[in-house]
Amino acid sequence: MKIALIQEFSQAGKNDIILGTLKKVVEPMGHTVYNTLMKQIDNPNDLPELYPADNPRRTYLHIGIQAALLLNSGAVDFVVTGCGTGQGALMSCNMYPGVVCGYCIEPTDAYLFLQINDGNCLSIPYAKGFGWGAELNLENIFTRAFGSPKGQGYPTDRKESQNRNVKLLDDFKKRVAKPLPEIIRSLDQQMVKEAITPEFLACFDEGCQDDELRELVHSYVD
Repeated sequence: MKIALIQEFSQAGKNDIILGTLKKVVEPMGHTVYNTLMKQIDNPNDLPELYPADNPRRTYLHIGIQAALLLNSGAVDFVVTGCGTGQGALMSCNMYPGVVCGYCIEPTDAYLFLQINDGNCLSIPYAKGFGWGAELNLENIFTRAFGSPKGQGYPTDRKESQNRNVKLLDDFKKRVAKPLPEIIRSLDQQMVKEAITPEFLACFDEGCQDDELRELVHSYVD
C-alpha cells in the first residue's frame, strides 16, 4: 500500500514525530510512505518569516486538494492527514469525490472506520489532546489502521450489509459531485498551485494512473 502523509502548516513542527511513527509501524508491513505537504520546521513560533509569499503556509484546504488528486489518480492508496483539531482536514477531504475520510482520536476509531466504512483517509487531531504519550497513541492508531485488511466488517456478520452501504455511499458521492478535473479548475488557481509541492509532484508522478489528471496537474507546473 502507498500511504501519503499530508500535514498543514500549523502542525508542521510535529511532522518528524508523526512521519517517524507512521514509518515505524507500516514499513515493516511492506507499505510505502510519502510526506507530501508541510514538513518539520526549525522555528514553529516564527511562522511569517519561515513562510514568506513565495513559500506559502499550506492549510487544511491544500490538504483536500492533495488528497483528492493523489487518491483519484491512483498515486496512493491511503492518506493520513489532520490539523490542530482534525476537523478542518476532515471537512476539506470529504468535499471531494473518491475521498472517504474518517475522524480518528484513538485506535478504536481507526479500526472501526476501516472495517465498517472501508475509507481511504484518516484525519487526526495533532494539537487538541496531543500531549504526553501522544506518539504511543499514534503508534497504536497506525497499527490498528494498517495491521489487518480493511472492509472486513464489525461485527463480522454485518460485513455484507456494511460493504453494500460503502458502495452506495461512493455511488451517491459520484452523483452529487462534479468530476474532479472540473472541480480543480473551478478552485482558486493560486491555491491549487500552492498545493502542488515538489514532494507531492514526485509522489503523484510515480504512481498516477489517470492521464487526464496527470495533464491537469502538470498544467500548473510545466
